[in-house]
Amino acid sequence: MSPTPALRGKHIVLGLSGGIACYKAAELARALGRAGASVQVVMTEAAERFITPMTMQALTGRPVFTSTWDAREASAMPHIALGREADAVVVAPASADFIARLAQGRADELLSLLCLARPAAACPLLVAPAMNREMWAHPATQRNVAQIIADGAVVLGPAAGDQACGEVGEGRMLEAQELCDAVEAAFQPKWLAGRSLLVTAGPTYEAIDPVRGITNRSSGKMGFAVARAAAEAGARVTLVAGPVHLATPQGVRRIDVRSAEQMLAAVLPEAPQHEIFVATAAVADWRPARHTEHKVKKDGSGRAPALELTENPDILATVARLPMGQRPWCVGFAAESQDLVRHARDKLVRKGVPLIVANLGPATFDRDDNVLVLVDAQGERELPGADKLTLARLLVQEIAARAPSAAA
Repeated sequence: MSPTPALRGKHIVLGLSGGIACYKAAELARALGRAGASVQVVMTEAAERFITPMTMQALTGRPVFTSTWDAREASAMPHIALGREADAVVVAPASADFIARLAQGRADELLSLLCLARPAAACPLLVAPAMNREMWAHPATQRNVAQIIADGAVVLGPAAGDQACGEVGEGRMLEAQELCDAVEAAFQPKWLAGRSLLVTAGPTYEAIDPVRGITNRSSGKMGFAVARAAAEAGARVTLVAGPVHLATPQGVRRIDVRSAEQMLAAVLPEAPQHEIFVATAAVADWRPARHTEHKVKKDGSGRAPALELTENPDILATVARLPMGQRPWCVGFAAESQDLVRHARDKLVRKGVPLIVANLGPATFDRDDNVLVLVDAQGERELPGADKLTLARLLVQEIAARAPSAAA
């Protein structure tokens, strides 16, 4: 099942100011196009020193604008026409000089003029800084960044790491897919603005000896999608993740654990600090009663050594039983192999939670799509098959509508 293009029908003005990170803007243009957007590139004179307009035109299928005096627009006012057509303006890379232009309201070339003239209420401005670490850390740059944020811009990044100058530090532009994800997020309704959400995701790993353990096939993709969707919806999100190889969603605080006991130890102090708890993790039901210090060796007898198991803590039930005032509104997940609704309803009652999200585990492990059934005291309702991020966004909307606000 192919994901629905998240930016289908959106028109993005992609602005490039001068910097070596212009090479990433080429991939960003492609990523935006794959997500369904049409892309109109506007470049400063400095940007043309790093990448040609011909390259960006080939990638977007649209002529590139570089001058305020470009007469191709019928009105001869590209700074007005391009901004009125746009659903968002994304400046990537945004150099220190260009950020200063924005902060000062300067309009002496096409891109800064377009940013100033765009209808700000309908067309958000997203800015991706890219510069040397010393330039980023300079008080003048920090003042300018604070000013453009106060003026309504959304600043994306920067990241830390190796820089083209050979130095290492903060100032790298985010990668193309990270920026594309951020553009998607800008268009998501802020169902959870000002609220807080705690998510568990992935499997747990219960060690038998130093090299073997008990785990399951959970990929963590659904839980990570829920964390991303909640952050897009404006929530403060903490993600407690079992052993998975997934990138942390933007704007999400992550705590890594391995075992069920470690997950419980991470969740318990966090739960009272969050309004909503979504337990998507596939926590192992049992763990070895004893951990062997060294690898258990075969003895040639053909018999496996006896493995005594003990039950793991029930994280969802433990959180659901916290005292009033410390207990978040809880959502559980049920991954079953048969009798989906019956088992989910049993879990709803046994755990004492208001909502269970059920799915057939073997049908969704390691996949990018899913089918969810929402089970509560009133009945059940299916969220039809879709990619996991689409389902996560629908689930976040449901949670926002159902969960009482702490301010209420």
